[in-house]
Amino acid sequence: MTAGVPHVAVIGAGAAAHAELVMAEELGRELATRGAVVVCGGLGGVMEAVCRGAREAGGRTIGILPGDDRGHANPYVDVAVATGLGDARNLLVVRTADVVVAVGGELGTLSEIAFALLLGRPVVGISTWELSRPGRAGDDILRVATAREAAEAAVAQATLRSTTSE
Repeated sequence: MTAGVPHVAVIGAGAAAHAELVMAEELGRELATRGAVVVCGGLGGVMEAVCRGAREAGGRTIGILPGDDRGHANPYVDVAVATGLGDARNLLVVRTADVVVAVGGELGTLSEIAFALLLGRPVVGISTWELSRPGRAGDDILRVATAREAAEAAVAQATLRSTTSE
């Protein structure tokens, strides 16, 4: 973590269901009230909803964009990073964060979950992918039901991660 401020990546579909958008917006507010910086892919859907919630609660947002034009960021992104990397930017979204929260999601979300687990980033999930492997019970995603639970878990995991890496 940079200067003790948790950076939480929120991932999910660009074309998300209404319930996921409501959850993401509430999650953004909850993260902002806990002092976390929201990191996302910077476009629409869950990404826009979480940024809107965070900004409305006075929080800060970072959008890691797939294209090379910062102007394509949703209007609630404070800092837009134009990568020109397409879907490969998913790795940068995860690497920028201390912890990842998945809200629903499609295949891009699944790739971000995989990157997070490969990099040792904790993953919190709300109605997201279920991972299974033969011979292994469960998956490595901390499952929660509400935005408040997700924010609490994410900030706690980010804090734990920062104290164990020092």
